Amino acid sequence: MAKDVDGQMSVVTGLVRSSFLVDAVYAEASREYGITPQQGQLLCVLMVQPYGMGELGGMLRLAKSSLTGLVDRTSRRGLVQRQPAPDDGRAVVIALTKAGARLADEFYTDTCRRIDALSASLDEADRTRLAALLARVVAENEVPEIFTDTGEGAERG
Repeated sequence: MAKDVDGQMSVVTGLVRSSFLVDAVYAEASREYGITPQQGQLLCVLMVQPYGMGELGGMLRLAKSSLTGLVDRTSRRGLVQRQPAPDDGRAVVIALTKAGARLADEFYTDTCRRIDALSASLDEADRTRLAALLARVVAENEVPEIFTDTGEGAERG
């Protein structure tokens, strides 16, 4: 069990609390855009390109049935659509609709701004060091590239 030492927060505590903080920002932004946090994640992932269900399941870490339900609900909202896979006529990929692309861009930009503001009290050197340390943790744990760096303090999906 991780314990705080000498008034310092342990790495485990810091990472867990940070994840709750980011999740709360994501949930708040999602509510304001009239979508669920999971729909927001789906939209942000699809900003890069359409993906097959297997790829999406791996990226979002969802079971097939959960992903199917998420895609179905998001499709009914007119934000995503199933399209034939370009390399396999029997398979489908999930892609953003025009409305989905607009919403994804607005949601992504606003959510990144909110998450970036979480570290606003840090000076530039601390922000740079934090980003480098988090990049190592992410790389070492093979986290899918759901958001990628734009070089502007926010990340792009």
